[in-house]
Amino acid sequence: MDSHTLMFGVIGDPIRHSKSPVMLNRAFREIGINGAYAAFHVVPERLEQAIAGVRGLGFRGLNVTIPHKVEVMKYLDEISEGARAAGAVNTIVNENGRLIGYNTDGIGYVRSLKEEAEPELSGKTIVVLGAGGAARGILWALAQEGPAAVFVANRTEARAAELAASFPAELGISAVPWSGLRSVAAEADVVINTTSVGMSPNVDELPMDPSWMKPGAVASDLIYNPLKTAFLSGAEERGCRIHGGLGMFIYQGAYAFEYWTGQPAPVAAMREVVLASFTIRQAGQS
Repeated sequence: MDSHTLMFGVIGDPIRHSKSPVMLNRAFREIGINGAYAAFHVVPERLEQAIAGVRGLGFRGLNVTIPHKVEVMKYLDEISEGARAAGAVNTIVNENGRLIGYNTDGIGYVRSLKEEAEPELSGKTIVVLGAGGAARGILWALAQEGPAAVFVANRTEARAAELAASFPAELGISAVPWSGLRSVAAEADVVINTTSVGMSPNVDELPMDPSWMKPGAVASDLIYNPLKTAFLSGAEERGCRIHGGLGMFIYQGAYAFEYWTGQPAPVAAMREVVLASFTIRQAGQS
């Protein structure tokens, strides 16, 4: 690092689990960019100060994760069309002090889901678990694929209803009561967990009983640490196809890298270093 180093980071609460620094620092080295990326633990009551710090310190870019993706929007100067439609921001670009918010979650997730699990989403019935910023980020992108129906379920049912109602009716996104989730999940082609339930270190928790799903359906989890959550393991035993969060994580990071630098992201190198970091951690625990 020197006086010319471009500074980047990710903010969240919690944040210790994040592999973003490993992945993005490798990307900068691979392309030959003088950049440095770090993780910052920011609690909700300090979010406004953190964003002011981005301006004051001249950070070039920032990723935003749970639970700040919606709240952060009020502190930005401009919101991209895609982020506004999704109602959440996960990437910030600092253009000479002007902070612009983007959402790469949705496009990153859909690209990963289609490449790794279900290439054709048109006409499919999809269930989304959770009603936070991550759910907002992927719902709009999913709706662009022409599914037959998209249902949102959340333990706090009012949040699911509010989220579904925030999208145009023609997109076919509707809320389902938590008590009705089992019957809807049983008919779904894809069930997606967008919550943090099952994330390390609480790896035994389940967002939904995977035995409710029909064999052959796709169980998808946005969590990438662990690589295979308890939800995915249970769905696999049920005979479902499974899709973890690593691909989405890599592609959303790749799109963010491209917004910040204007250069194609070294996706293969990014995937390699993230997978290696899991291998090293597991070896250290054995």
